[in-house]
Amino acid sequence: MVATKEKINFAVMYATHDAFRRDLGRLERAVTAGRAATPEVRAGWENFKRQLHVHHTVEDAELWPRVQRAVAGRPADLALMGEMEAEHAKLDPLLVAVDKAMAVNAPDLPSLVGELSQVLRDHMKHEEESALPLIQEVLTLKDWGAFRGGMAKAQGPKGAAVYIPWIMDGVNNQGREEFLAEMPAPVKVINKLFWESRYQKRKLFGA
Repeated sequence: MVATKEKINFAVMYATHDAFRRDLGRLERAVTAGRAATPEVRAGWENFKRQLHVHHTVEDAELWPRVQRAVAGRPADLALMGEMEAEHAKLDPLLVAVDKAMAVNAPDLPSLVGELSQVLRDHMKHEEESALPLIQEVLTLKDWGAFRGGMAKAQGPKGAAVYIPWIMDGVNNQGREEFLAEMPAPVKVINKLFWESRYQKRKLFGA
């Protein structure tokens, strides 16, 4: 009898992608309203950049190489991994361009933010529709745990104090429970007692 492969729970990945989508929408609205220079929008942008940098750096270091090893000899799947890396690389110059435009409130800021939003949204959709099913097929729970461990290490305690309430921002009760169920037990209590109130006081993007 062949043992059934245990399924990977992608709740944290989806929650992180949804947080990026939420912030892209907030950034687009802030820029359209002429609020790009406000401290809250600047702080929101800095946090967005950091979260995206951590997320993609750990994917490049801990996730895609594991998938590549697992699909060796499978050209189509290897090509998909190449696409994931290329899409990450395409985002870097857009982040720099938006950063520079925000610093001087450049006239082309709205179009640059729009381009960044489209490219990142397309990448996350591609990852969810193509890469995550492949990961489910070829990686083990141990592999996924190593990726999650790399993410936790990259964030560190100080980063987690922002990342957790950032994910929770605007999420309904079901989404909160699904996400927190994947976190270490103390996180839910610490977030409720300390992290969330500190995060909310910052009013990132003016939210």
